[in-house]
Amino acid sequence: MSNPLVVTLDRKSAPRTIFAGDKLVEVDMPAGTRVLYPRPPLSPLKDVDAAIRYAINHPHGSEPLHALLRPGMKVFIAIDDISLPLPPMRRPDVRERVLTVVLQTLADHGVEDYEMCIATSVHRRMTADEVRWIVGDRIFDAHWPDRLYNHDAEDAANMQEVCTTDHGEVVEINKRAAQSDLIIYVNLNLVPMDGGHKSVTVGLCGYKSLRAHHEPRTMRDCHSYMDPKSSALATSVERMGRALQKHVKVFTIETTVNNNMFDKSLGFLHKNEDDLTGGERAALKALTFTLSKLPQPARQAIFQKVPSPYGVTGVFAGATEAVHELTLQRCNEQYVVPVKGQADVLVAGIPYISPYNVNSFLNPLLVSVMAQGYLFNLYRGQPLVKKGGTMIITHPCSDIFDKEHHAPYIEFVHNLLPETRDAMELHKRYEAKFASNPAYIQMYRTGHAYHPAHPFFMWYWGEAGRQWLGRVIVVGADNEYIPKLLGYETARSMPEALEMAKDGLSHDPSITMTHIPPILMADCTG
Repeated sequence: MSNPLVVTLDRKSAPRTIFAGDKLVEVDMPAGTRVLYPRPPLSPLKDVDAAIRYAINHPHGSEPLHALLRPGMKVFIAIDDISLPLPPMRRPDVRERVLTVVLQTLADHGVEDYEMCIATSVHRRMTADEVRWIVGDRIFDAHWPDRLYNHDAEDAANMQEVCTTDHGEVVEINKRAAQSDLIIYVNLNLVPMDGGHKSVTVGLCGYKSLRAHHEPRTMRDCHSYMDPKSSALATSVERMGRALQKHVKVFTIETTVNNNMFDKSLGFLHKNEDDLTGGERAALKALTFTLSKLPQPARQAIFQKVPSPYGVTGVFAGATEAVHELTLQRCNEQYVVPVKGQADVLVAGIPYISPYNVNSFLNPLLVSVMAQGYLFNLYRGQPLVKKGGTMIITHPCSDIFDKEHHAPYIEFVHNLLPETRDAMELHKRYEAKFASNPAYIQMYRTGHAYHPAHPFFMWYWGEAGRQWLGRVIVVGADNEYIPKLLGYETARSMPEALEMAKDGLSHDPSITMTHIPPILMADCTG
């Protein structure tokens, strides 16, 4: 029986539609190209609020939440930040729904000493409007900014070193969290690399802890970020989480959503192009044409300003590891597509959004993160592309940066990458000094800039893909300077890129193309 999620094109197949930033382009792929499509969205829970109440009253590996509460205790509630989900979720966000139940439970059991913190780690501070969107009007109005606030990893007076693992990893987190009787973590688990021990030990930490695993050697030893058992990063974070929980009690609440990323008007973007109705095909052509004519801010607004109608598919609560095992099962139910055999060439469109440019532009460094970091790593088992193979991406690679959000990125890309692209050299020669830059730290603490260490971490994020791939070719770049800085080649068209990919091969290359977004994850074997 044929697999509708893995389609081999023939000469009669329609052109494939692929993202190139905030544009859509149609490409004619050669016959024999294998195209992977995401699974249909899982059915959402019928009563999310009831599922939340059930989860905290029937937890895994823990007493129920109410049994952990007593009058006079200190509770710290940490909440995933704006990097999840992508794009933002249609209101009410599931985090608002969880918080509503949790806060009522605290009140019912006489707990008055609690604070809520957006677990940003070294991500940018969320704006008040962004926080309001996640937690809802009622919670925001009652608690912002005194009892609901952004984590500040550079507030030395409010960070506490709790312990050190047997591997020498320093576990430092928010002091209010470390000194609380109970941490409740409210998670929205978009992909398998999220959640688990990563929530607290990364979300509430600072540079001192991050440098233990956000560094080139660890990232090179990740054989898919999306398969925790094969990820040195996940292993390190798990060690740190286990060490922390010898000192701090954590009650984890994790939620999963389906991949219903596009609202009804754009729902055809989820489908196999050969299965589009006449009306959907016309709508796709109209959208592609319109995006080609609009200025960049208007194109971005079409996608980013429309929240996604994600459906909640799971709510799990209790002990971190017991909960996360169930969360991963539900994530894999939604995302995993079985695939047999690697290809010589992997073709992937780079979409307009990543976890690090919500409400801003996908700058060149984030293009590389999406290509060699996230999209390359959307697999279990083995990569979709053979060792030394070619990745072809579509993106303009425009030399544009959001000067508020990504100020440190500008210097990293334009001053450091011309010196070296070697992650080990960047780590050794520049990272520590850059990470302590007082001007950038001030922008992180009082504005909405990412921490100055963040661009380094983003470059390291591409290390696994960078070490595996032989080359990356960009189709549709509007300049040659940025791709060259990133170590990429350029092609004017997809046929030209595919012709370039034949270099060094004694046969026509096998090609796999991913239809992303929505998210899919290949289970690649054989």
